[in-house]
Amino acid sequence: MRRRAAAVARKRRELRNRQSGEASASKAPRYIFGALGFGGLIDILTDEKGAQIFRDSIGGFLKFPRSLIQHFDIEKKPIGDVTHFGGIPWSTPSLSPALIGIGYIIGPELSSINVAGGIIAWWILIPLLLFFDPDLPRRIGTNDPAVAANTVWFNVVRPIAVGTMLVGAASTMFSMRESLWTSLRGIFSASAAAAHEAKALDATERDIPPRWVIICTALLLVPITAIYYYFTHGIVSAIVAAIIMSVTGFLLSAVGGYLVGLVGSSNQPLSGLTLAALIIAALVMLTIGVTGLAGVAAVLGVAAVVCVACSVSGSLIQDLKAGHLLGGTPWKMEVVEILSVILLAFFLMGPIIALHQANLDTGGIGGRALPAPQAGLMAQLAKGIVGGQMAWGLLGIGAAFGIALLLCGARSPMLVAVGMYLPFETTSAIFIGGFIKWILNRISERRSAEQKLIIEEKGTLLASGLIAGEAIVGILLAVVFLTGLPSIATFSFFPAWGGWLSLIGFAALAYVLIRIPATTD
Repeated sequence: MRRRAAAVARKRRELRNRQSGEASASKAPRYIFGALGFGGLIDILTDEKGAQIFRDSIGGFLKFPRSLIQHFDIEKKPIGDVTHFGGIPWSTPSLSPALIGIGYIIGPELSSINVAGGIIAWWILIPLLLFFDPDLPRRIGTNDPAVAANTVWFNVVRPIAVGTMLVGAASTMFSMRESLWTSLRGIFSASAAAAHEAKALDATERDIPPRWVIICTALLLVPITAIYYYFTHGIVSAIVAAIIMSVTGFLLSAVGGYLVGLVGSSNQPLSGLTLAALIIAALVMLTIGVTGLAGVAAVLGVAAVVCVACSVSGSLIQDLKAGHLLGGTPWKMEVVEILSVILLAFFLMGPIIALHQANLDTGGIGGRALPAPQAGLMAQLAKGIVGGQMAWGLLGIGAAFGIALLLCGARSPMLVAVGMYLPFETTSAIFIGGFIKWILNRISERRSAEQKLIIEEKGTLLASGLIAGEAIVGILLAVVFLTGLPSIATFSFFPAWGGWLSLIGFAALAYVLIRIPATTD
């Protein structure tokens, strides 16, 4: 009887969990669209182009007391006294639903690694540099130490972060060397097998005929070469850039797509593959004597096409796998993928231009509000190798720091470097999202495995909705701003109370990401 009662109880629990999971799945649209609207509302109440009542972030500069240091030579004989001072630039986390959502999704561990890079940059390196060079603000023509701190971060710390990113990318590629080699062998063995196979193919194995692929590729090389010529003003450099793009794009997108099949799309080393194409293009441009702005433009043009090709190849691999499981025809899916890429190429230019123009006061794309660290890495490398503008000493320091992180067993030197590259209010906001996820994990510790899975799914849906909501509303506000309307509404109490009121925004986001997932349907 006891065994029968236990079995009945177990079946009832399984039934309740299954019903709870089905209810959660049926409410998925409500979660994601509700969070989308809430994230958009927070963005409207935070953005200066909206109806701003929350201050996105506040910051300042905490000055050190003056320190008189007596310097001496090797024999300990005094050689002079220097008064050192400086301080720590500080800022609060950004009230950004998107950044908090990102931190929530990547989790407490990775968000902590990311903010560690921010602490190294803003609380260690910048204060040290300002302390060692107390005369820097006067030499650059400012009395504001916060301005000096910002220029030190932009011109000194970020190149160091670029060097660390290079080591991180190289480490990632090296750690995946077996997968890379397997992917290369798989590509050529599959091509050879297809070439010698004469039998009629099943509908689920029919791709676009190779001759059409070759013809279309050759036709597309013409406008791409014309674009390269427009930027480089040299026919030889344009043709060479097109050839490099074709070869590296073919090989690296094939490798990237195959890697997605092996390790998943989230682990595709897209930045490493793009860096490989960029460095190859830069070295070839140097060899043929194309330098300066023309060479930089050619190298970035090659890297941009290869980056998109690798990214699309990973997406296509996933789509083809899903289509194969459903009995779809590959060539039809490939045609649709081509059409979607063409349409998106035109559609996405509008939002990108709008975001750049609406944020010109902070530097546009690549500035403080939209830092784009990976794009900054590519631009800095292209300028350094081809344009001769690289601060090689700082790059070497960053590389040495990256090697030190690897020797210490750091999990992700690339993530530390990205944290150094980003403003502190960005990395700390991501950390807040990870901390919220940590709290939810502690709350759900005593739940069953099925309930934990439901909580995880609900939280991910809500975080994804917050990210999408801020992104969509941000684009809409940028478009409104470009029409000439400076803001939707202004409030007189904002200057005095905006910072304190933002605590309500943080509390509301924490409630959405903790209370709603933890509540049993």
